Amino acid sequence: MSVKVLIVDDSKLARIVAGKVLAELQPEWARVEAGSAAQALTIMAETQVDVALIDFNMTEKDGLTLAAELRQDRPDMPIAIITANIQDEIVARARAINAAFVPKPVTVDGLEGFLSGASLRLKSTKA
Repeated sequence: MSVKVLIVDDSKLARIVAGKVLAELQPEWARVEAGSAAQALTIMAETQVDVALIDFNMTEKDGLTLAAELRQDRPDMPIAIITANIQDEIVARARAINAAFVPKPVTVDGLEGFLSGASLRLKSTKA
């Protein structure tokens, strides 16, 4: 099963870290990176993306707003909001749009549960 993951973060370093963890956990999955919400929307319009890892704190649009927009077109896509800003309100907003919450810095332990759940969900929808 070919899986493509979109990593959205306005920090290049954060995208590199998330990409390394993703490669460690799911080496066969492809990834594409976006440095902004606008770039992410362009990629989504042009490419089949299966999973999204989205930073919460971005300059032009926060990650929850972007995730809600993606959710309109892709209601079943696994989405994780990634942030160091661990507040109950942000976690609740992520859950309200059916997105997972992954704390920064992204680690194998932090991302493993989300990716295994995403993998199971993708297998069931593609079966």
